[in-house]
Amino acid sequence: MNKAVTCKSLEEVRSNIDAIDHKIVSLIAERGDFVMQAARFKKTSDDVKAPQRVEQVISKVRALAQDSGANPDVTEAVYRSMISAFINAEMVEPVIKRVMSPVRLCVNGSKNPSVGVRPSAPYGS
Repeated sequence: MNKAVTCKSLEEVRSNIDAIDHKIVSLIAERGDFVMQAARFKKTSDDVKAPQRVEQVISKVRALAQDSGANPDVTEAVYRSMISAFINAEMVEPVIKRVMSPVRLCVNGSKNPSVGVRPSAPYGS
């Protein structure tokens, strides 16, 4: 299912790769949104790491790669890296929310507060 066109120059190849990169990054952002939604349902770091789910995804994408004419080893490596980065993001997100809390500030004597953030506990505590 390879849809690659035959390019006539290196510039044309790079232009096509740039267009694909744009699509990939958009899809990574969309996937990331769903990952962060899933994080709301996870209670422990083991739930976040979910090694069985990781292996399930890897098996699925290797099969998809094979069916699509992509290199399954490259696909697996890319997915393992992406999943690892998303797991790290999921682990950091609750910490950031716990450390930072919304606070209403009145600036320059204004009676209309604006929303800002401040540490909810002193640094290092």
